[in-house]
Amino acid sequence: MLLGAKCIGAGMSTVGVCGAGVGIGVVFGCYLIAVSRNPSLEKEMFVYAFLGFALSEATALFALMVSFLILYGV
Repeated sequence: MLLGAKCIGAGMSTVGVCGAGVGIGVVFGCYLIAVSRNPSLEKEMFVYAFLGFALSEATALFALMVSFLILYGV
């Protein structure tokens, strides 16, 4: 019974990984739009895009960490 509840909880907590994938796609899509509108700011916009990527990826790693804590934690 407890193992089943752990598996359900871990599966539900990995939904955040899908949201992070969507967030990364939005970040780089908006980066391409910004560069196509103003190519002279490409270097500055890349820094902002990379920061957005890092923050989106961090949410995915936190969701994965919670999933592993649910499965293998005490």
